[in-house]
Amino acid sequence: MTGALLLRPWWLAGLVPLLALAWWLDRRGPSAGGWEQVMPPHMLAAMRALGALGGSTGRWGPLLPVGAAALLVLGLSGPALPRADAPVLARTDSVLIAIDLSPSVARGPALAQAQQAAAALLQGLAGRPVGLILYSGEAYAASAPTTDPRTLQTLIAVLDADTVPGQGSRPAAAIGLAGQMFANAGQADLVLISDGAGVDGQAVAEAGRLAALGTRIWAVRVVGAAPQAPTPAPDALAQLVQSGGQMVLAQDVDGLADRLRQGGDRRRDPAVTALGYRDLGPFLAALAALPLLQMLRRRQ
Repeated sequence: MTGALLLRPWWLAGLVPLLALAWWLDRRGPSAGGWEQVMPPHMLAAMRALGALGGSTGRWGPLLPVGAAALLVLGLSGPALPRADAPVLARTDSVLIAIDLSPSVARGPALAQAQQAAAALLQGLAGRPVGLILYSGEAYAASAPTTDPRTLQTLIAVLDADTVPGQGSRPAAAIGLAGQMFANAGQADLVLISDGAGVDGQAVAEAGRLAALGTRIWAVRVVGAAPQAPTPAPDALAQLVQSGGQMVLAQDVDGLADRLRQGGDRRRDPAVTALGYRDLGPFLAALAALPLLQMLRRRQ
């Protein structure tokens, strides 16, 4: 949470008619109190020059109400700055990391990449609940989403080729299990760490169903298949990316963690986000009284 923002930016639409009104008032010029209908133009100009007509308000007088309204609109838009004393709130927008432990990954150099990528995600997602799924031919929930990363760090560090029994690679099973773990969660993120093996029509269909429920699906591609293991197509994982997610290589996972953290902040309830900022709108709206006071002073 850094920098200023607008808590209610839609109010800025009110500036459009105000700008149009200001332009029209400026083009029309100051009012002569009806004398422009009966007085010759040259005499009207002379009287204005002497301050006898419209002199009490001048050229900018008619624009004072517009300025007051503009300040009020800006205040209603909610300009805000981060609060140093912002309350620390529990996050409900979970992230699930699904690690492919099929033989092509677990028995080759790709396993170390997968472990490093998962550990980097854990470190970069501090504050968001993170859970862990492990899969090969079947998928297993290793940990429900938690805000304490220490248990997950230990699990990830000891992964090896014997952690998950069975053969094959079924990302469809991992995505389906994620859907069960995300039940009633609303907005969430799933990160698949894999070499892309096993991506098929069923996996793509499962990804589409999960995305329709509000989950973004991301992918981290590891390389370095085990000896004699087939090499998946480089773009296989990209077929599973959904809802604004992205596929990245394992070495680029730090940038992915930043996007996940920031994206989670943006998708939070606006009322919850507002608790972390000091709303300057009331102070700015109060300034709208200054042009109005100026109008009253000139009329006295």
